[in-house]
Amino acid sequence: MPFDPAAYGPAVASILALDGDGERLLPLTRATSDHPEARPAIESLRAPGVVKAGLYLYFSFWEEAHETAQEIATAEGSYWHAILHRQEPDAGNSNYWFRQVGRHAIFPALRERAAALGVDFGAQWNPSRFVQYCEEARRLGGETERRALETQRVEWQLLFDYCATRAL
Repeated sequence: MPFDPAAYGPAVASILALDGDGERLLPLTRATSDHPEARPAIESLRAPGVVKAGLYLYFSFWEEAHETAQEIATAEGSYWHAILHRQEPDAGNSNYWFRQVGRHAIFPALRERAAALGVDFGAQWNPSRFVQYCEEARRLGGETERRALETQRVEWQLLFDYCATRAL
């Protein structure tokens, strides 16, 4: 199913339109945003933290995403937090936050879509193995990095959709 930024309302769609409409490949390593105009749009968005954390992450506002995710005492807050630490990169901290997530509802779809991209850990999605895969992808580059980037995009889309459809 293709990602549809319009599904989350015109304010979110206009923010995502600043870079790729939700199709951006998020960096594997913490980066600086190329879109400073997105920050005030996200700040002024009338939406819960789980939505804002995802948008801050999407635009590489690492500090804002981290601060927002840290304040969300749910599996989704822990999930955003885990992704941020994976990008930091801090594999141990990322794995800690993934343990707080437990088995998430997006895992079956993520496993299926990741396997189609060539990232297959077996019958169930394994976030710890994906943290390790991203570590290897940063080192190896090439096809491994491309697969990690594309899988991370799918992960962001699925988690953002899960959070936004329940919150908006």
